[in-house]
Amino acid sequence: MPGFPLVKLFRLNFDVVLTRGDITEVEVDAIVNAANSYLSHGGGVAWAIVRKGGDVIQRESDQYVLEHGPVPVGEVAVTSAGALRARYVIHAVGPRYGVEGKDKLYSAVRRSLEKAEELGLRSLALPAISTGIFGYPHEDCAEVMARVFLEFKPRSLKKVIVVLYDGRAYLTFEDVFMRLLKSRGSHEET
Repeated sequence: MPGFPLVKLFRLNFDVVLTRGDITEVEVDAIVNAANSYLSHGGGVAWAIVRKGGDVIQRESDQYVLEHGPVPVGEVAVTSAGALRARYVIHAVGPRYGVEGKDKLYSAVRRSLEKAEELGLRSLALPAISTGIFGYPHEDCAEVMARVFLEFKPRSLKKVIVVLYDGRAYLTFEDVFMRLLKSRGSHEET
């Protein structure tokens, strides 16, 4: 993204990297998709992931729902990543603002990290789950993510990259992470 090269690194039990960019361009073991319960990837981050990764992601998502039913809010499902620079897509179903509570957002973020651990992954990229059409304020999402990061004890996971497409969202997350994460670990600008 021209004009916005900032990257912040927070060292906790694992590295948390905050950056502005396109999550479909990040090279990690898995990327997290902000999904709906039916894994119908028609808009926002989900649409970008399928457009870039290929129809195989939507086909595997449809098959998952056929076999297991809709993914409950706060839970995750996994597919391959198609042509993306990742091995997997972890589809996290976040809550709708004002309908389901912050506990479901906490669960969606935490289950994404836990699923990465179950798969033995070392790196993961996360978008701002539920802040698109589900309406969650960026500040609330950032606070929930920071809480998950502070409480999470990884075994294999070494790096989580929070990728934000929008400059205003980046600045909000930066403010929250500086307030909540900086005091708990070390911090660097790169």
